[in-house]
Amino acid sequence: MRSLDSIEKEFLKATPPKFDVGDTVDVHVKIIEGDKERIQIFTGIVIAKRHQGLSETFTVRRIVQGEGVERIFPVHSPRVAAIEVKKKGRVRRAKLHYLRERMGRATKVEERLGAIEAPTPAPKAKAEAKAEAKPEPKLEPKAETKTEAHTKK
Repeated sequence: MRSLDSIEKEFLKATPPKFDVGDTVDVHVKIIEGDKERIQIFTGIVIAKRHQGLSETFTVRRIVQGEGVERIFPVHSPRVAAIEVKKKGRVRRAKLHYLRERMGRATKVEERLGAIEAPTPAPKAKAEAKAEAKPEPKLEPKAETKTEAHTKK
């Protein structure tokens, strides 16, 4: 154990977000302008993750008006309010710096389908929904019409 680990523990986020290289993320960044504070969202693809512990960072890249923009964010920074994973990417590299030379559709990363699960309702909600659902009325067989009776013969 390093001597600084005990000091760094108090600055680490309790639940760091789970994301990987290749994921499309929304990074909610706190911007302070004078005495006002607002949150700005930076959306892009995670092209690199490095370090660990308090110094862990990740690089997000996006294209703005035909120009590539990259920002490096510390994972445990108080300025990073939240990180939302929009799409999980399927990549075979730890660093995606090759995306810098590509333009247009060539910058697309294949999506891992089924990786992000939709929030499921609580078990109580399912049981209550079944109890509230009205039973379907039983349908009785309809009487034969003249045309149906003639076609059966």
